[in-house]
Amino acid sequence: MTKSAETSRARSASVSWRDYYELCKPNVVMLMILTSVIGMLLAVPGMVPLDVLLIGNLGIALCAGSAAAVNHLVDRHVDQKMARTFNRPLAKGRVEPMQAAVFALVIGSLGLALLVVFINTLTAVLTLVSLLGYAVIYTLFLKRATPQNIVIGGIAGAAPPLLGWTAVTGEIHGHALLLVLIIFAWTPPHFWALAVHRKDEYAKADIPMLPVTHGEHYTKVHILLYTIILVLVTMLPYITGMLNWLYLLGASVLGVGFLYWSIAMLVSKKPSVGMDTFKYSIVYLMALFVIMLLDHYLLPVPSDYLTPR
Repeated sequence: MTKSAETSRARSASVSWRDYYELCKPNVVMLMILTSVIGMLLAVPGMVPLDVLLIGNLGIALCAGSAAAVNHLVDRHVDQKMARTFNRPLAKGRVEPMQAAVFALVIGSLGLALLVVFINTLTAVLTLVSLLGYAVIYTLFLKRATPQNIVIGGIAGAAPPLLGWTAVTGEIHGHALLLVLIIFAWTPPHFWALAVHRKDEYAKADIPMLPVTHGEHYTKVHILLYTIILVLVTMLPYITGMLNWLYLLGASVLGVGFLYWSIAMLVSKKPSVGMDTFKYSIVYLMALFVIMLLDHYLLPVPSDYLTPR
């Protein structure tokens, strides 16, 4: 047996379930599933059937984890150059590329099978499109092709509330698309804040993120502009009659907070302001969707609430 074969066998034997768990980007997937669950709950006046709630979100989570594993696989050489990612399982060699590819194929196929068999074909198709959008279009092409990568590719990551909605209703509704629009508008200021903080690492890895290609000031101005767009977009669920005054109040307060951090990025010289803004953006999205849920159940609209005003 050659030395390389022995090394490969030793690595395979030392692979932990935690390495495969990390391949799925669990923190990202959990945020996606939160928005999927709330998309389900907002789709109906009462409670979602338990089997749809559990199996639907399991299928969506498995597909999201599969897309994340493909992202790890494609970016393994880039990850080695960045402090944020150098310790990932593939970058460190704890998981072999073939192992990661098989893992992604298995859990992605399982997720789609669950959706087709137990949920509905529409949700399965939309989930597959989202998976391919992130794993193939964004990871393989957009990420390295344009500084607008996160804007164009953001639609794939914005899909979970729509997937949750269709899992319950079997149809695409305008209110579900509003939820997608909110996450789509949220993604650029969220990710660019991190990109500003990690600009040197992205430059070293030759990834054309906006602060690398156009500079920090240009990016910070765009963060503020997209945050203004986001705040305006978050008013739409109230304007269309989807949600009530509790949501309007919560969205307004959270929006003021996001505007504060966006302006702070523009004027502050603190090195940590980018990461602080990034962290707030995560709390913002989680809190916004939780407030939607509270409004939905505490202040129910009439039985024809699915019909816009």
